[in-house]
Amino acid sequence: MKYYLYNPLANNGIRTEVPGAEMIDASGLDYAKFFGELKPEDEVVLIGGDGTVNYLVNHVDCENLKNKVYLLANGTGNDFLKDIGEEPGREILLNPYLKNLPTVRVNGLERKYINNMGFGIDGYCCEVADQIKAKTPNKKINYTGIAIKGLLFHFRPCHAVVEVDGVTHEYDHVWLAPAMKGRYYGGGMMIAPAQDRNSDKLTVVLYRSRSKLKALINFPSIFEGKHVEKADLTTVLTGNKIRVKFSRPCAAQIDGDTVLNVTEYSAEL
Repeated sequence: MKYYLYNPLANNGIRTEVPGAEMIDASGLDYAKFFGELKPEDEVVLIGGDGTVNYLVNHVDCENLKNKVYLLANGTGNDFLKDIGEEPGREILLNPYLKNLPTVRVNGLERKYINNMGFGIDGYCCEVADQIKAKTPNKKINYTGIAIKGLLFHFRPCHAVVEVDGVTHEYDHVWLAPAMKGRYYGGGMMIAPAQDRNSDKLTVVLYRSRSKLKALINFPSIFEGKHVEKADLTTVLTGNKIRVKFSRPCAAQIDGDTVLNVTEYSAEL
C-alpha cells in the first residue's frame, strides 16, 4: 500500500490532490505509531516542503526506517529539493537523505535538521514572519523585505564566539551565523555554496560588517553564493562540532521553525 500524508494547515491550506491515492490527514497523526505499524512493503509519500521533512526526522527513527519514503513537494520552502537538484512536481525518494543528520541543542531543545540551524537576522526574519502570520494568516510573507528592513532599522549585529572542533574564533558585527547541512536556506539563498550534504562536515558562515549599508548592498550576493568571495564580509568554517554564542539574545530558526531568546547553540554531525 502507498500512503500519502498531507497537512491541511500547511501551504496556506492548499491541498495537493492525488487521484486514486490513499490520502491521510497528518496534522494529528502519531508518526511513530503510524510508521511502526506499516508493513515492510508499504510506501509513504509526504506532501509538503522542508518543514514536513523536518517533522519526519524528529518524530521517526529514520536511521532504522524499513519503508520507502518519498517527498512530493508543494511547500513554500523547498531548499532541500533545490540542494539535491530536484524540482517540485514528482515524488523524490527521501531515504538516502534521512541518515547522518546533524543534531542541534538550543534553549533546552534537542532537534535534528535537514538544511540549517540559523542564528541572527535569519532567525529575526522568521520571528517577524510568525508575527505577521498570527495577525494575517493568509498573507504571503516577503522574507526579503523583512530582511532589508531588519538590516537597515531593526536588527543589531552581535559579537560572536564560534567554536569549531575545539578551536575558538571571535568576530564583531555578526549579522548571521548558521550551521549548514545543505547549501541553501531562506527560500533559495545559497549561503554555503561549497557545502556537501553527503559530507561528514557542517559549514558555519559568518556574515559580518560594521556598516549597515555595506551589509545591505552585499546581501543580494547571498542568493548566488557570491558573498563568500568577499573576505571582509564573510568567514566560512567547517567542522563536526559547532558552538556559536552571541553577545545578546536573538531569535534563531531550525529549518524555518523559530526559537526565541537564544544566546547560543551547538550543532554536531
